[in-house]
Amino acid sequence: MRRTVYEDYKYSVQDTGRIYVGCKYTFGEFLEEEEILFKFRLVMQKYILPEADPEDTLETHLYYLPPESFLVKIYRQMKAKVRVIVLEEKKSLFGGTGKLRYVTKLLTVEELARVSPQEKERQGYVIQELSVSKLALAAL
Repeated sequence: MRRTVYEDYKYSVQDTGRIYVGCKYTFGEFLEEEEILFKFRLVMQKYILPEADPEDTLETHLYYLPPESFLVKIYRQMKAKVRVIVLEEKKSLFGGTGKLRYVTKLLTVEELARVSPQEKERQGYVIQELSVSKLALAAL
């Protein structure tokens, strides 16, 4: 059963403008997956894989990506966005203590990389999905 839950976060979906990929894929699985657009796999293999471990997941790769990395520029060229879940405190109207809740945010890879891994851990970041623009991908 655990394997099924893990597999739920390995997906690839496309619409007219973007490609959405679940971040539980390892780079090895990502490159072998036929459902993912060939051009996207090619860009990942050529530019991102040489700087990453094939056993790393997209999630851990994006989580620990340093802001000064060349890969951040590659992701910016692809107009990549990351869907993350963050633990936030909901403010009370009357000044009392707020309740903690999970909020889904859509961040650029640059915004995600600017947050230190320690701060990500403190705020409970969970990276769900990477999306890239098809038009930007075609231009690479």
